[in-house]
Amino acid sequence: MLSLIFQVSVLCVSLVPLLFLWRRYTSSVRRLNGPPSTSFWLGNLGEIYSRNGWKYHRDLVERYGGAVRINGLLGCHQVYVSDPKAMYHMLVKDASIYEETTWYTEGNMLVFGPGLLSTSGDHHRKQRRMLNPVFSIKNIRNLTPTFFSVVQKLKDAVAYQIKDESQEVDMLMWMSRAALEIVGTGGLGTSIDSLMPDPESATDYGKSIKNLIPCAFRLSMFRMIVPYLMKLGPPRFRRFLINISPSRDLRKVKDIVDIMANTSNGIYREKLDALRHGDKAVIEQVGEGKDVMSILLRANMSASVEDRLPEDELIAQMSTFMFAGHDTTSSAISRILHCLAENQEEQEKLRQDIIASGVVDGESVSYDELMAVPYLDAVCRETLRVHPPINFMARTARKDVILPLGTPCMSDDGEKEIDHLCIRKGQNLIVAFGAVNRLKSVWGPDSYDWRPSRWLEPLPKSVSEAHIAGVYSSLLTFSAGPRSCIGFKYAELEMKLILAVLLKNFQSRGSQTVIFKLYDSAIPGIRE
Repeated sequence: MLSLIFQVSVLCVSLVPLLFLWRRYTSSVRRLNGPPSTSFWLGNLGEIYSRNGWKYHRDLVERYGGAVRINGLLGCHQVYVSDPKAMYHMLVKDASIYEETTWYTEGNMLVFGPGLLSTSGDHHRKQRRMLNPVFSIKNIRNLTPTFFSVVQKLKDAVAYQIKDESQEVDMLMWMSRAALEIVGTGGLGTSIDSLMPDPESATDYGKSIKNLIPCAFRLSMFRMIVPYLMKLGPPRFRRFLINISPSRDLRKVKDIVDIMANTSNGIYREKLDALRHGDKAVIEQVGEGKDVMSILLRANMSASVEDRLPEDELIAQMSTFMFAGHDTTSSAISRILHCLAENQEEQEKLRQDIIASGVVDGESVSYDELMAVPYLDAVCRETLRVHPPINFMARTARKDVILPLGTPCMSDDGEKEIDHLCIRKGQNLIVAFGAVNRLKSVWGPDSYDWRPSRWLEPLPKSVSEAHIAGVYSSLLTFSAGPRSCIGFKYAELEMKLILAVLLKNFQSRGSQTVIFKLYDSAIPGIRE
């Protein structure tokens, strides 16, 4: 019996590379031009997912065009897409066909539970219907006083850190802590980080969650086999395997997930108890009942039975929102501050614009006046264009489909123009958000330059002609379509308020060479 099991196991293992080879040589995109494979096992994925892969991503687009054949695991072909027309079809018109990859959704399921980042199809659409009204402009506007209170604490903490003009301050650490507190008070209605001046006062949650992206990125190749690992017995057995794993990153991710789950569960119980005790109890909480989760829980209670979200999905939204609202936003603000530190004239121009507006002079802030500060808006737009926090994501075609290209690409032999791709079910594609934001054919020859003043001028006609369907300013920074970032207005308010208060009160200069590493979101570090 054991001999038979062994033989079957050997047969199954030997068939895996044959399956990959069959998919490679029957691939519908094999004639598309692209770089040669650099690894038998990983193809080009080592370069795609490299922490220092910025130049490689740029070269793919400039050399091969808007649709590039790359080699994945065991040479299985994938398509790297930066053609605006193709992006429109993938993200908007045929969004139900191009879903997140199984390894992405199931990996997020393990980390966050069944939230927005972990579901697909009708399940995701149901959650989105419930959550879209929660993130309305009206609700975001009502959060302005809560945000302003947190940012004032941030200002005081930074002022305490600056003993004299030569004092260095770790702004990434403070942006991370401030973003966590804003998502705690504005998103969940609870204080997560007191923002005390002592950096060691940061919570265990704050200290650990900032390590999630770097750890997860180092496990990028491992994440691709998550769907298979999900079938290895019950959760208790899988946790046992992680505990005995030699991978320090894998064990660290498990600890981070435990902290997130425990934090979300605790907050959920407190909030549910407050709602059951009536409006007075809710108002006495940090968010005064205006926070995102209070609004969501009230909406969920009043929804019909078929539209109502179960408890595990509500808790999962909390973990998802804490992570998404904290990580990418703190990264974006850090990038803006870095750009301003390297461009003192632009920093001073923005400071004078903020001071002239008087938008943060009083004890309260007007949402509409803050959004209307022209150069603040230009700096945010330009930084999010050139340096989006998330540069690319993977998608999988759920059925056979034609993907049209706005600009034809050449075949691998250089003899044929390709104006559409025949995408087969199961085909993996990489959606290059950052590449679209920086296309020279759209933004002009200076598309890679950080130049905020371009937003105060008439944009090139090519921008409107590209029909980029992003939810934010002809950009794909927050994606497009039904899976676009639901909280982009929340993030915009947070970024502008932090910048307005900090730049009115402080001047920043870069004292060390900062490099941004290409994780799932761009993470700054010091060049050694």
